[in-house]
Amino acid sequence: MIRYATFAALLSLLAAPALTEPVGLDADRMSVTVETPDGPVEIMREQDNEAVLTGDFAKTSRACPPFCIQPMTPEEGVTTIGELELLEMLEDPEAVVIDSRTREWFEGGTIPGAIHLPWDRITDRLGELGCEPDFEGWDCAAAPRVALFCNGPWCGQSPTAIRAMIGAGFPAEKISYYRGGMQLWRLLGLTVAGGR
Repeated sequence: MIRYATFAALLSLLAAPALTEPVGLDADRMSVTVETPDGPVEIMREQDNEAVLTGDFAKTSRACPPFCIQPMTPEEGVTTIGELELLEMLEDPEAVVIDSRTREWFEGGTIPGAIHLPWDRITDRLGELGCEPDFEGWDCAAAPRVALFCNGPWCGQSPTAIRAMIGAGFPAEKISYYRGGMQLWRLLGLTVAGGR
């Protein structure tokens, strides 16, 4: 009877769900809180150690063109950043994070705290970033630091927007490019907000 009880206890331990290990942003932080128009949002990673990516962002291959692998740096002078640097910009009230995707992608979920300026209209809306119109385009000397993102390393929307911004007068050194975009953001299980 004792052997049966021991065996039954062992089986129940094996059948019990595995303990979930905490999933932090880095070794020191579990989350960051960013201000959004709807109030503060806590960004953290999915805590389910068994979570997997599904849906559109689980795809590994898309027709190229138009979905070709993008260069690490879309234009000279632009800084390419990762998730931790993007989180720092989201926490900085002087910086602006821009979702440059088309409306339908934005409405499907975005990075909390990002504003929506579509890639194909961004140069018409540089005034929203503190730029002033001048005779040759825009004077963006007073513009804040910005970071642009789109769907991921295969998406050309933010690189195209970055090149257009620079061509219109936005200083390249004030632009960061989050190349990982929504695909890597979701792959890392980071918080996604509904689009506005």
